[in-house]
Amino acid sequence: MKATATTAPPGISERTLRRTRLISGLIMLVFVTLHLANHALNLISLTAAEEGRRWFIALWRSPPGTVLLYGAVIVHVALVMRSLYQHRTLVMPVREALQIVLGLLIPLFIIEHVAGTRIRFELAGIEPSYETVIRGLWIDSPTNGLRQSIALIIIWAHGCIGVHFWLRYRSWYSKASPYLLTVAILLPVLALLGFADTGRVLESEPIQSSVGRSSEPAPVRYLREAKFEEVQTTVKFALYGAFAGTLLTVIALRTRRSWKERTTQIEIRYPGGETVRVPRGFSVLEASRLGGIPHYAVCGGKGRCSTCRVQVVEGLAKLPPPQSNEQATLERIGADPGVRLACQLHPIDDVSVVPLLQPSNEAILPVGSQQTNPGREQEIAILFCDIRSFTMLTEERLPYDIVFLLNRYFALVGQAIERSGGRLDKFIGDGAMALFGLNGSPEDGCRNALKAAAAITREIERLNDELAGELSMPLRVAIGVHAGPAIVGAMGYGMVKNLTAIGDTVNVASRLETIAKELDATIVVSEPTIILAGSDTEALESREITIRGRAEPLRVYIIPQEMGLNFA
Repeated sequence: MKATATTAPPGISERTLRRTRLISGLIMLVFVTLHLANHALNLISLTAAEEGRRWFIALWRSPPGTVLLYGAVIVHVALVMRSLYQHRTLVMPVREALQIVLGLLIPLFIIEHVAGTRIRFELAGIEPSYETVIRGLWIDSPTNGLRQSIALIIIWAHGCIGVHFWLRYRSWYSKASPYLLTVAILLPVLALLGFADTGRVLESEPIQSSVGRSSEPAPVRYLREAKFEEVQTTVKFALYGAFAGTLLTVIALRTRRSWKERTTQIEIRYPGGETVRVPRGFSVLEASRLGGIPHYAVCGGKGRCSTCRVQVVEGLAKLPPPQSNEQATLERIGADPGVRLACQLHPIDDVSVVPLLQPSNEAILPVGSQQTNPGREQEIAILFCDIRSFTMLTEERLPYDIVFLLNRYFALVGQAIERSGGRLDKFIGDGAMALFGLNGSPEDGCRNALKAAAAITREIERLNDELAGELSMPLRVAIGVHAGPAIVGAMGYGMVKNLTAIGDTVNVASRLETIAKELDATIVVSEPTIILAGSDTEALESREITIRGRAEPLRVYIIPQEMGLNFA
């Protein structure tokens, strides 16, 4: 059965649709920016605002400006409705939900303004002055004026949030953001102050402008105004009806899709033992959100980043191939075979995945957030890995060669850890520290740590074969694994704050890695780890060692190079 994921229309890529939605949104944001700036000119004088409005009308009331603005509105609303339909689940981060809610509120507030100003005055064949418009909103209908003020704030907030998430990963944005934030706050404030200031002035003065008033006899004028009011009301309710009908159609289509898919469930399995059942057509990211499983997606699941990527460990052969936008991102980051973007991957059969950048709940919280876990004691397994005789390996090598070698080593260690369900804590020189069992049981954590240790030794052998002609001596690693209670929490300062672990268990694991070097062993594992993992120790050498700071000796199991390749 084919996947039911919504795709782009034939001949149009998802990337093109996203760019079109962005461009249409930027056009509307430019319109609102100029509109607010025009209001702010009232702080100088009503005459200045009238002059600004003349230029504003020349731009946006011209045939090209009208087509550009209304075309952007129609295209943007249509693509937003398409996006709302595409969301297989409405479980999403707060910022995404806020964008959707603000976007849906805008038509409810702005239709009244469009029907009451542009439609009404165009039907009358007149161009009202700024004074006429402000008098109507401030004096004649203050409720409508309040509604339009709220609409402007909502539209502005919606646009600014969109721009922020579009630009936030640009290299220059961190420096420019304080200035942009200043503009984002000041412009609507100045616009509302200008509107209020002119409104109070007009409230205390008689009507000066004759623009918009007719010299017709009163009965004729009343009949014309009644007709305009009738047409205005008809247009207003037609616009409300069109928006409501479109939204209800999307909801109906979503309901129909959910009903049809209720019998086509698939399973998506995660390394912590979690299983989420979803209909065919769900993306892996949507399944993670529906199941409450932490999963990075800094671009909001639009395929513009690779932070949601997963390693597919089962079911790879049955997956649909990547589409053009996903393939381009995977090629840009040099992704390994089996790595896919969770937001773009729509499985059609059961699949097992490992989120490569999301091993724990704490990882979804921003660096420096006050919500980040302040620390708790937890039973975990800790792995330390280090290259032996690294100084000898690098004595006669160029700096670039050393960096290349280290990056290859770091990549294979990191992948082995993440594929085994661990969290890569940090690299220390040519060594690495990893945590296991953060989301699962201590037993699973110990088993996964041993799997990672075995995987690292196998990958080191492959790397040795690959670089045999480049290395003066084969790479050899020393690995120490220990399990026990540790304090786990987000630690650091400023932007350098990460989830890590401290305590005696960490110190012992580090010491076991050093002992592995001293004993010329590949892996040294503590007895508590072996017991929790349920590993067979019959063929393993064991001995008791003294750990500085501990009163009792610790029994460890020593795994040589040849056994380390197949251990666990």
